[in-house]
Amino acid sequence: MIGNDIVDLVLAKKESNWKRNRFLDKIFTIKEQVLIVDAENPEIMVWNLWSRKEAAYKIYNRETGIRGYFPLQLECSSENTTFGTVTIKDKTFFTQSRIENGCIYTIAVIEKENFKKIVRIDPAVEIFKKNGIPFIIDFDSNMEKPVSISHHGRFWEGVTLRD
Repeated sequence: MIGNDIVDLVLAKKESNWKRNRFLDKIFTIKEQVLIVDAENPEIMVWNLWSRKEAAYKIYNRETGIRGYFPLQLECSSENTTFGTVTIKDKTFFTQSRIENGCIYTIAVIEKENFKKIVRIDPAVEIFKKNGIPFIIDFDSNMEKPVSISHHGRFWEGVTLRD
């Protein structure tokens, strides 16, 4: 399984005031708030952690069928601004983020080895959905293949895992 999320930093800065009263309390655990406060660039850390939670949530939703808004149940641990984990209940997802060209892009996977299997999807590829969950048809096997799609502002990314 794979999940992804992208944040357009220009749009996020324009549309969301993360410094407003209680915003951090509603989205981030105490542990995550410490990461934000201690970060060299707190705003980047806010959106980095947010994108990690969103990418992991996509896997969690696909695995469990549970949909909802519960960001405090998803807790990020960070090795650095690139690698980390997100835990929810008894599940841990591995994340890899990159910050470049005005965006933060995160991919989450179930096993670290899956980072080597990531395949970007061409935006022209036809994407189907079942119960709101995206997939493509692998024409070699004529099977449905799970994908993760993310878009925000100027950015769009789609990924899947090769067999």
